Amino acid sequence: TLNFAVPSARQLQLKAMAEHDAAANAAAGPQGPRKEIYTYTAPWSVFAMSWSRRQHAASPFRLAIGSYVEQYSNVVSIIHKNPNSDDPTNSLYKAAEFDHPYPCTKLGWSPDLAPGAPDLLATTGDYLRLWSVSRETDAAGRSQVKKEAVLNNNKTSEYCAPLTSFDWNEADPTILGTCSIDTTCTIWDVTTQSPKTQLIAHDREVFDLAFSRGRDVFASVGADGSVRMFDLRSLEHSTIIYESPSLDPLLRIEWNKQDPNYLATFMLESKKTVILDIRVPSIAVAELGGHFGCVNSVAWAPHSSCHICTAADDSQALIWDLSTMQKRPVEEPILAYNANGAINNLQWSSSQPDWISIGYDDKLQIRKFHSGYGLSAVSEVFFILFSHLDSSLFTMHSARLSTNKVRIQQIGRRMEFHFRKLDLTARVIHARSEDGNHSLPPNSITPGLSSTI
Repeated sequence: TLNFAVPSARQLQLKAMAEHDAAANAAAGPQGPRKEIYTYTAPWSVFAMSWSRRQHAASPFRLAIGSYVEQYSNVVSIIHKNPNSDDPTNSLYKAAEFDHPYPCTKLGWSPDLAPGAPDLLATTGDYLRLWSVSRETDAAGRSQVKKEAVLNNNKTSEYCAPLTSFDWNEADPTILGTCSIDTTCTIWDVTTQSPKTQLIAHDREVFDLAFSRGRDVFASVGADGSVRMFDLRSLEHSTIIYESPSLDPLLRIEWNKQDPNYLATFMLESKKTVILDIRVPSIAVAELGGHFGCVNSVAWAPHSSCHICTAADDSQALIWDLSTMQKRPVEEPILAYNANGAINNLQWSSSQPDWISIGYDDKLQIRKFHSGYGLSAVSEVFFILFSHLDSSLFTMHSARLSTNKVRIQQIGRRMEFHFRKLDLTARVIHARSEDGNHSLPPNSITPGLSSTI
């Protein structure tokens, strides 16, 4: 018996994607990769991050990143790209930095793009804070940051329960929602810097909140394992649209802004991302299980209703095409990006939808996702995949065919030997029948011919 170790399709796919990526960079020449990926190295672990929605005259890219240091003193940095440099490691630079108490649980730029509107950056941690970032930069490309407000929804104390996340309302940028470990969600009026309403959203800690496309509907997830949907016009009631198996905590939720029927979430220490359809509550319409480590972040494509990116501890950011999920399970991603460490966060730029940012270890990395990289590159990737697969299967089948060929040759020789004996026996019988002697010679026919063959 011969045993053949054939790689799994998933292993072959990842290998093919990595080889395709390396080959593409090599073919592009020394200038190729510089146009596709930029890396900024911080003096601390990068956790929270957010793309600015505004086009900035002095920088084609502008992001905010937050430190993760297990102490009171942390910082937030505003990162710009030098428009005159394509160096992959030195093009991104720190344009501003300010102190922040405790690590930020989330960063988010205001979606208000109206002329004259302040360029606000919100952060959550122990409180909700609003910061104003200047649009102008000095000769060295530096910006100024001013703290606008520290918002506390606890009217009876100067302290409030830590905030786990928040989301801006894109349809009405004066509205911002926060969630907390005290089971509540608070809707804020940014203009008046005061809470509009506060509600008990879950039975346990609330971990994330996301607004749908439009002004009034938002959803939240928490430690009770449920996804709950709310309407600002009627907060007396909520709808539980999904509960995780065994009520495992749900950590993050992302709403598809191109098709608001779909939500994405994932469970604590889970390798799968769950896709929900609010029209079909209680069940997952798809589960994306391509990671080998725990999922940490998920982001819908801002320009497509059927593409989503997931990132995990396995150092991979996977892009999925969900256009066929109603017909058949989505089993494999269409693209895979490999980092050099576990990916803590992932953001897809809404102002420049060809670009994705990831945070791992002390690195911020931004990479271009080619709009034209879709079908042609995917076809090439899967051609490589099946070339690997065919090669492995060909080797396996060649070995098996070689073995079978030897066996067939052995059987053929045995059959030829027996046919010769049969032919000889037939001739003897014919000769003796002419002589009138009908007795057969001993051992003229070998018993068990059929069993031997």
